[in-house]
Amino acid sequence: MFAYCSDPAVLEGLSWLSCYLTTGKHMAFYTSFGTVLLLLAVTAPTALAFGLGGAMAARARFFALRWVGKAYISVVRGVPDIAFFLFFVIALDQGIEWMRHKVKCPDWTEPVRQGNEFLVCDLAKMPLSTSPQWVHEIYGFWVAVFTFAIVFGAFAANVLFGAMSAVPRPQLETAEAYGMTPRQSFWRILMPQMWIYALPGLSNLWMVLIKATPLLFLLGVEDIVFWARELGASKTARFTDYPHGDWRMWYFFALLVFYLLFTRASEIALTRLTKRLSHGQATLDGEAQRKAGSAA
Repeated sequence: MFAYCSDPAVLEGLSWLSCYLTTGKHMAFYTSFGTVLLLLAVTAPTALAFGLGGAMAARARFFALRWVGKAYISVVRGVPDIAFFLFFVIALDQGIEWMRHKVKCPDWTEPVRQGNEFLVCDLAKMPLSTSPQWVHEIYGFWVAVFTFAIVFGAFAANVLFGAMSAVPRPQLETAEAYGMTPRQSFWRILMPQMWIYALPGLSNLWMVLIKATPLLFLLGVEDIVFWARELGASKTARFTDYPHGDWRMWYFFALLVFYLLFTRASEIALTRLTKRLSHGQATLDGEAQRKAGSAA
């Protein structure tokens, strides 16, 4: 912190504001924007991988695998996101601790479930109580990534399943007539063409994922919503060197601007990607590009 911020009581105007905005908690607030962007960067491809696996399973020839794929899509999509987040995180955390408890504390005689309490030995805690703070933060972040990927992977699976079905069947039949195996026709014909049909749904899903990032607060991650609420609430001189009234409106307005700018940038990128994937495809945009090329 700057030297002139050592005595906030004598600061006024812009000097006071500059010192206030460079406190340690504000630095954590600025860092939390990076946490949100990192979550999106990791979750999006992970959810897409879950979605591709679910869609392929739902199209499988084997009944058991097809049932698993369709059950995954139906069950996760049928549960409200917030309920799934709250349930799954607790269940996953307790499941990991229970397995560690069985391995690391075989001599434990007391029941793990005692009324509303879930009690395991200290060695089974995830993470350990003696672990540094950064370990707790990383663990919470990856639990959040996994939870987001499970939920949005089910929606992506439904989109990809529909996109695979939208690819004209004669193209697959032509590939088979040329001697391609079902696996070859899937990866060489179906997969490259289905993305243009999946992109509208995936674009909407990406926007929903962006808007769902404030749910990180429910998963115990100190995200931008947590810090906006923490920093914007009324502060008195008894608890801080920078007292102020209720400024939550301004902090949440900053979040509003951030999300609007980010979604606008996403719309521009997705529009360009749509035009690129439409090239040579039998779609309205693809036909428009072909006609434009012929006229030129």
